Amino acid sequence: MITKKWMNLMAVIVLLSLALSACATPEQVIVEKTVEVEKVVEKTVEVEVEKTVEVEKVVEKTVEVLVTPEPVKVDRKGAWLDTIVFVEEPNADAAVTRLEVGEIDIYAYQVSNPETAAKVAASPDLDVYQSSGSYNELTFNPAGPELENGTINPFAVPAVREAMNWLMDRNYIAQEVAGGMATPRWLPFNTASSDYARMADVARGLELKYAYNKEKAQEIISAEMEKLGATLVDGKWQYNGAPVTLIVLIRTEDERRGIGDYVANQLEDIGFTVTRDYKTAAEASPIWLRGNPADGLFHVYTGGWITTAVPRNLQDNFQFFYTNQGLGVPLWQAYVNTPEFYEVSEKLAYSDFKTMEERTEMMAKALELSMQDSIRIWLYDRSSLTPKRKEVKVAADLYGGVSGSSLWAYTLQREGEVGGSMSIAMPSILTEPWNPIAGTNWIYDMMLIRGTGETSTVSDPFTGLPLPQRVERAEVTVQTGLPVFKTLDWVDLQFADSIEVPADAWADWDAEQQRFLTVGEVYTETQTVKRKSIVYYPEDLYDTLKWHDGSNFSFGDVLMGMILTFDRAKEASANYDASYVPSFEAFMAYFKGVKIVSENPLVIETYSDSYDLDAENCVSTWWPYYDQGQGAWHAVTLGLMADGAGEAAFSADKADELQVEWLSYIAGPTIEILKTHLDEVVLSGAIPYSPTLSQYVDAAEAQARYANLAEWYRQRGHFWIGTGPYYLERAFPVEGTVILKRFLDFPDMADKWLRFSEAAIPVVELDGPGRVDIGKEAVYDVFITFNDQPYATADIDNVKYLVLDAKGEVAYVGQAEAVADGEWKITLGADVTEKLEAGSNQLEVVVVSKLVALPSTDALTFVTAK
Repeated sequence: MITKKWMNLMAVIVLLSLALSACATPEQVIVEKTVEVEKVVEKTVEVEVEKTVEVEKVVEKTVEVLVTPEPVKVDRKGAWLDTIVFVEEPNADAAVTRLEVGEIDIYAYQVSNPETAAKVAASPDLDVYQSSGSYNELTFNPAGPELENGTINPFAVPAVREAMNWLMDRNYIAQEVAGGMATPRWLPFNTASSDYARMADVARGLELKYAYNKEKAQEIISAEMEKLGATLVDGKWQYNGAPVTLIVLIRTEDERRGIGDYVANQLEDIGFTVTRDYKTAAEASPIWLRGNPADGLFHVYTGGWITTAVPRNLQDNFQFFYTNQGLGVPLWQAYVNTPEFYEVSEKLAYSDFKTMEERTEMMAKALELSMQDSIRIWLYDRSSLTPKRKEVKVAADLYGGVSGSSLWAYTLQREGEVGGSMSIAMPSILTEPWNPIAGTNWIYDMMLIRGTGETSTVSDPFTGLPLPQRVERAEVTVQTGLPVFKTLDWVDLQFADSIEVPADAWADWDAEQQRFLTVGEVYTETQTVKRKSIVYYPEDLYDTLKWHDGSNFSFGDVLMGMILTFDRAKEASANYDASYVPSFEAFMAYFKGVKIVSENPLVIETYSDSYDLDAENCVSTWWPYYDQGQGAWHAVTLGLMADGAGEAAFSADKADELQVEWLSYIAGPTIEILKTHLDEVVLSGAIPYSPTLSQYVDAAEAQARYANLAEWYRQRGHFWIGTGPYYLERAFPVEGTVILKRFLDFPDMADKWLRFSEAAIPVVELDGPGRVDIGKEAVYDVFITFNDQPYATADIDNVKYLVLDAKGEVAYVGQAEAVADGEWKITLGADVTEKLEAGSNQLEVVVVSKLVALPSTDALTFVTAK
């Protein structure tokens, strides 16, 4: 059932863009480290939204009288289920039918089709989890302008990409293509995010500037085409006597098919010949993500992403989405930015600012420059549903839903039952190769990978703050005056005027000697930093935690991760990867040192000039969860041997460069390569990076681990192991099926994370006069509730309001004043109203809670007169 809470969540997304609606042209209406490819990969007028909300209020009253059973308490460790079978189902409507008949239990995909949503709502056996972290965009090929096949690519020109913003009627796409379950989006910030709320005035200005204007887009693109040497012949662009043909790579599983057709139509209208290349995720990925952009196999791709955890801070989105530091794949490595944009993106990514005011200035500049760059243009944020059977319970993320939740594997159960099995369907299965270093980043793969591995902390599904999973506690010290704030008790936050880096901390890596270089060796002067973190692990870490093959977790696993942070960026290393260098160089610009204070119990100090606004996100844990999964040192060793020998490669970019296979630890031709190297180390007992790693890993551990992995392979035919609550039993790429089973040696109780059941999303109601005399004071009341109870003032972070004048421009921004729990006051002084012209104005309020990271909003219209 779609409840009032869900409608309020949709209203957040809609109303955050409401100011734009007021100033839209007549043609307009209105529509995510832990970011993944499907990071992958998403109006009506106000009165219509309000009518819908009122209907849902009636429904909610019926729902609230239902009794929710108490969570099952059992003496069980690890996962609630015994077996999970993942199957492929590309069609959401078919998936709902399979749910109704009990063939599957969850459709782990963010569905945003209104007909499908209505079908779920009408079923007595189904309900949904709601999320707002999915979004859609257009990714452009930046190669050229002249490609290797002699054709031209207009999107190599930044001005053409920028003009595409004017060519896209985002309101039409949100309403007609997405069926109204979307909010138009122009910027690299999710519209339902705290950073969007903070930058609302800047965002409004850019959204107005880049509002739909087809004539302007055509004028700019035509001028740039002529500069490239193209000519317009009988209404069609030609280059060297041949039509300029653009390939739009169109995903077919969801509304992106409609998006692709719309984009193709718009491009044809302004003179281009268009080829519509319809592809599924697995078919499209080798072209846009792994292919050489200079080959010109696509010009535009209908991208989709999901921010899998509630974002606390989106300042690194510029670096990820626009620069070559984002991903180590050919497309990203082709990105070229202006020096100004590259610099501000990197500074924001590593918090190279001293005050919130400076951060705001940098964010405003980055937003402006991102629109001028437009290597991708944003279309809309999706209001998404994850359909499931009613008896299924799981801790879903407000952004990532079920598939993106870091807690799904710990909490998935049938209500009132222990054990048993479930079937989960997704649009794609085994989309790209799995390896922990630089493997697949598709949400379809990453959900399973998260279920088999563990991170040191897990994301709170309502606030996005990290919660300790394997970490016991942490201490953070930052330079006095920096804008860092603490929320949770597991972190101790201190400030210091100066933080000195000890000379014996490790600062870099010598790939030839295979040893760490100390701060004293690297620097000639004493180093100071902005941040120091100390992470403390439990004393029984090495005794209680096991890898799926039965090997005990050890310090060697942590040390391998430290080594690979450096080694793959060194040309002297056999595992050098050029695509990894940009992100490593950015890391090294701020990293100053790491020190092992104690090996057992494990205590690690980190020194850096990079920090986060949240103290909880300032903790460097060095847990061996790599970019794309968890890795045990002995399993990673096999990939290092294959990569170093040039037989296969961890990253897609290096694999393409060497013309070898992209490493997969679960299936395909690289399994035999890994098996060959396993046979070698079983006989030799070799320890990689021996000058360093063998100081902490002895021959007995190496022999035992290799023997465990050999037996694991004998039984299951793959090399994917983690320490998570489920292990990978089998993967069947051809059949599109994956089987996960409960890991019996998982050390935590099954009910550890069951407390995440309902998010306290504020419900906001704005009330006050509909007529205001110019030059006179006006007072408005803001009522904030949850489950019809006043929302505690102590749980509110801030209540911000904006006044939009009769021209649709932001006339004033201010902070509301707390009156009592659940009640706030907005006072528009005479100095504010005297600047308003006669006509219709709008007052919008944005409420940010400390308990959930999604802002809530409301708005009303008032008339000013003399």
